[in-house]
Amino acid sequence: MDSFLGRYSTYIYAILRIVTGFLFFWHGSQKLFGYPPQASGGGELSTFMAVGGAIELIGGFLIMIGLFTGIAAFIASGTMAVAYFMFHFSTQAILPIVNKGELAVVYCFLFLYIASRGSGVWSVDSIFRGAGSSNGS
Repeated sequence: MDSFLGRYSTYIYAILRIVTGFLFFWHGSQKLFGYPPQASGGGELSTFMAVGGAIELIGGFLIMIGLFTGIAAFIASGTMAVAYFMFHFSTQAILPIVNKGELAVVYCFLFLYIASRGSGVWSVDSIFRGAGSSNGS
């Protein structure tokens, strides 16, 4: 028996990819350009944060439009793993709910899934491959 929304899974995946890339893009914009402004105010932009912001901005855009999605999502996944372990994880606060690292963990595994699934429909990659193809990066 097919799942409740199984026949729409191809399109729901495309929406997931587009929305996730869009949200990730704005994290990079916030780090690099200060827009949209953060509620707590921004700090000084370190080289490490600038690199992370560039990956978020460029990677988010590529994932959103579906261009080189597998590679972009894999790099974004690794970036979120690094962000979690460098900025959130500590021996005093191991759980993401406690150390405020939930978003980094969710993004990490979501991007890993996107990297494994590829661009799908409604993507620039599918235009280059032809309308009939829905797999790959």
